[in-house]
Amino acid sequence: MDVDLDGLFRQNASFDYDDDYEYKEEFDPRSNKPVWVPVVYSLVLVVGLLGNILLLAVLAQRRPAWRVSDTLILHLGITDILLLVTLPFRAAQAGGGGLCSGILCKVCGAVFNMNFFCGIFLLVFITLDHHLSADQLSWRRKPLSVHVTCLSVWLLSLFLTVPDWIYLEAEQETGRSPALCVHSYSGSSRTASRLFHHLAGFTVPAAALIFCCASILLRLQCSHKALRKRRAAALILPLVGLFLLCWLPYNFALIVDTLAGSSQETPDEHLRTALLATSVLACGHACVRPLLYLGLCGNFRKRCAALLRRVTVEPESSLWELAVEEEEAAPQEQSHAEDELKQMTSVVDHQTESCRC
Repeated sequence: MDVDLDGLFRQNASFDYDDDYEYKEEFDPRSNKPVWVPVVYSLVLVVGLLGNILLLAVLAQRRPAWRVSDTLILHLGITDILLLVTLPFRAAQAGGGGLCSGILCKVCGAVFNMNFFCGIFLLVFITLDHHLSADQLSWRRKPLSVHVTCLSVWLLSLFLTVPDWIYLEAEQETGRSPALCVHSYSGSSRTASRLFHHLAGFTVPAAALIFCCASILLRLQCSHKALRKRRAAALILPLVGLFLLCWLPYNFALIVDTLAGSSQETPDEHLRTALLATSVLACGHACVRPLLYLGLCGNFRKRCAALLRRVTVEPESSLWELAVEEEEAAPQEQSHAEDELKQMTSVVDHQTESCRC
């Protein structure tokens, strides 16, 4: 059997691999979806819902003996629950699923910013109340006035989210399959909207928070306050610190994006990644706050344990021991002081009469 290999080895054709072969990169870094974002959102959703539902259950059980601080904590919990409800949609968008409609996009964006505005304004109210009560300048806090204050905070927060309701849209960008929830500004509306957010929603209330917290720290260091005052500061300061730790990075990234947006037409991918990462950190605040209550408030921890064991406990004077509780204890202390004064007066009168005799 003869095998002819002459034709194979005599083939002298050459191939130019540079001209005829083209390598196409199948991996596009911009199409790489952050897989960790849906995982973090899912964890925040589960832990946050469990913690805030437990918080609402404890407050509902304590409803007949509600105080001012219970109302404020209730509103903070409601804002966190509203944000947690939108996390599945934010996780779907981060995972490549996109948002199905423009209305859903507006709702998720507005609730995200409303959580920030309500949280920072309610904390300003709490810290300002503590600061004024240290000077005995705290106004009289009736339940109706507290509800009116909280309602005003909600209305102000809703007003600050007007740009989100107007400009947020689900848009399809080139090179991306799912629609993204982005602000579609026109003309100079981007600069006006961002300045409105940075000044009215972030700079002014954050400065008030920092001023009140610094004043509280100085007063605690320079004078011997009552134990109730120290316990109130032990909860207020971590609450404010946790809020700023979670929300400051997002607002700083948003400020940088605002400054960079005026000099470029297309958004920077690094800024977009920074906004995504810091927004995830901001959403994580909704699940950490109930854990902070459990760690710092012994009465709240006792109530939670009793609720889970389905046993009854005696009502405590306060779950949180904030400064807003002191007004209710003041009449009792005043009546006690009056009784002591009356006893001392009667003793002095008795001694005076005996001396005359």
